[in-house]
Amino acid sequence: MVLKHEIFIEPFGLNRLLHIYIPDDIKKGEKFPVMYMFDGHNLFFDSDATYGKSWGIKKFLDSSNTRIMIVGLECNHEGNKRLWEFSPYSFKDKYFGSVKGYGKILINWIADYLKPMIDENFPTLSERKFTGLGGSSMGGLMSVYGTAIRSDIFSMGACLSPFYEHIFKKLVEELSKAEVNPETKFYISWGRYEVHSKKQLAVESEKNLIISRILTFKGVQVFPHLMVEGGHNETSWEMENPIWMTELGLIR
Repeated sequence: MVLKHEIFIEPFGLNRLLHIYIPDDIKKGEKFPVMYMFDGHNLFFDSDATYGKSWGIKKFLDSSNTRIMIVGLECNHEGNKRLWEFSPYSFKDKYFGSVKGYGKILINWIADYLKPMIDENFPTLSERKFTGLGGSSMGGLMSVYGTAIRSDIFSMGACLSPFYEHIFKKLVEELSKAEVNPETKFYISWGRYEVHSKKQLAVESEKNLIISRILTFKGVQVFPHLMVEGGHNETSWEMENPIWMTELGLIR
């Protein structure tokens, strides 16, 4: 089932909708690993998705009998505020103008407020080893950043098509200095058809491999994936559901 629950994000002074997946047939005493994911409206149902196509996660979890919870946080749909909330760093863009980086505030709110609230009200496996972050594009960036910076809380990150434009240097600098719990796993993917030339693909691949190397040198497990037929869209990310869940140990 997918529950919809409104929550107040105190640092932003805004209400926001959560899209929470939990298996239908909960057995007595059963508890679940939890993935906290960005763009919750795009995860489960095409009718909720921004572009009319979701990741189809509910369908996959139901059909594969994968016993996990997903807590999807809907983005801010006002103007370009999604970029503000889903970027750890401020930057300027010729299309979107000045973007203020509120991402660290949001990550800390998820770790320090949202997670305890979910643990209190749902049958979760609350330990770090059962808790992860996931998302695509800006949500993929937030999953790389948040899993590394708050590895005291998150042990795994599903980082699909992370968006590095404008902020890559700052990300590299912060991750290079960060203390990351070595018992952490990252799934990082990018698609061949997210770019328009072989040169762009080489650049994008190198960025993901640089991030992968930085994290690997800290002793964590990184699973980099070039999706040969992948694009920057929900249809592609839906195809990755069984891959990232398997790599992160959610499917056994």
